[in-house]
Amino acid sequence: MLRQLPRWAWVGGGLLALIAGCINAVGYLCFRHQPITHLTGTSTELGLALARLDAGEILHWAMAILSFLIGAVASGFIVQQRTLQLGRRYGVVLMIESLLLFAATPLIHEGRDLGLYLASGACGLQNAMVSTYSGATFRTTHLSGIFTDLGIYLGQRLRGLEVDWLRIHVCLLVASHFIVGATLGALGFMAFQEHVLYVPAAITGVVGLGYTIYRHLYLGSPSGG
Repeated sequence: MLRQLPRWAWVGGGLLALIAGCINAVGYLCFRHQPITHLTGTSTELGLALARLDAGEILHWAMAILSFLIGAVASGFIVQQRTLQLGRRYGVVLMIESLLLFAATPLIHEGRDLGLYLASGACGLQNAMVSTYSGATFRTTHLSGIFTDLGIYLGQRLRGLEVDWLRIHVCLLVASHFIVGATLGALGFMAFQEHVLYVPAAITGVVGLGYTIYRHLYLGSPSGG
């Protein structure tokens, strides 16, 4: 049977990937020139700092990783479920992400590492907020797994095997919107510097508040949600 995703899942997944791309572009362009939305490069930097026995850098990269992890822990505590389902407490997570980004923006503009930690925590929240829907994994803040899955499915298709078209479409959605978000983030940075982060902060706040109102008015409070 062909699995399908509801429209809200497509819109939400694309929007979150776009937001992550914007945030990460600012991370690379700001004073530290570091990724914010994922931890592969961050973990490598931590390893390099450990090899150099550079205590200041060890602390910085460890804090960046810990901040992302704390965000993911908070998301798991609030949402409580791994399965993407309308009615979960995503609005609360989005509003917290919004507050973190609003707080992070002036700090990053001032060249303070605390701003990067807050932004990293926001991305940890977002990435952990949605996990799966009907077997389709959503990871909106990084693309290594996305492009790996695309390569696997393309290879299988070349062999004449059946492929998971839903997963392919999800991969294309996330990858394309992340890249568009990074492009918009870079263009915004040229004009507004780190203040461009106020845009994803506002979007997540408005969407989170709107979703929370909708959830309470029309969906009620799901058990365990």
